Amino acid sequence: MKTVLIVEDDLINARVFSKILTKRGGLGVKHTEDVEEVMKIAQAGEADLILMDVSLSRSMYHGKSVDGIKITQMLKSDPQTADLPVILVTAHAMEGDRENFLKQSGADGYISKPVVDHQLFVDQIVALLPKNEP
Repeated sequence: MKTVLIVEDDLINARVFSKILTKRGGLGVKHTEDVEEVMKIAQAGEADLILMDVSLSRSMYHGKSVDGIKITQMLKSDPQTADLPVILVTAHAMEGDRENFLKQSGADGYISKPVVDHQLFVDQIVALLPKNEP
């Protein structure tokens, strides 16, 4: 079973995403907003994809406040986690944000909140999951 790591500071959103992914997508789910834990899970290969909230209001790393863009940059710059697909999720969906966020972060995809079409949400995630080698 593929596992999606949800990095989200809003517990309601995390629960909704989790329920959609397990029920509709048949996926395993982990959730944390702790940056150290995100890095540990990613480096240990315990997640097949990360769903990253862009504006993490409480996340700190080495004493500094970090958002989803920064965490994605850290993951993408580490050779050990560079190939791990990251999908940004944000409610700040203004014209041009998608391209800016993707370019800044190096993320593999972008989904705006609220998630209305649950099947589309699952499809977007499954499309970026690594395929099993035969």
